Amino acid sequence: MPGEFTLHGVFVPTLVAMMVLAWVLGSGLAFVLRRVGAYRHIWHPPLFNLAVFVVVLDGLLRLLHGNTP
Repeated sequence: MPGEFTLHGVFVPTLVAMMVLAWVLGSGLAFVLRRVGAYRHIWHPPLFNLAVFVVVLDGLLRLLHGNTP
């Protein structure tokens, strides 16, 4: 994984870009789960959303590195 990239002359760490992408994907997934009513069965939605964010971020980082378990 490259350490950083430039965005209009500002160096941005790759991890920050991946975190933003994971947040967008996680928000989309949360929207879909909310629409189908899955949040009725989730005990603590903010904690669940954090777990989804971490899982999506891990998946994106593994895709970028090419690592598989």
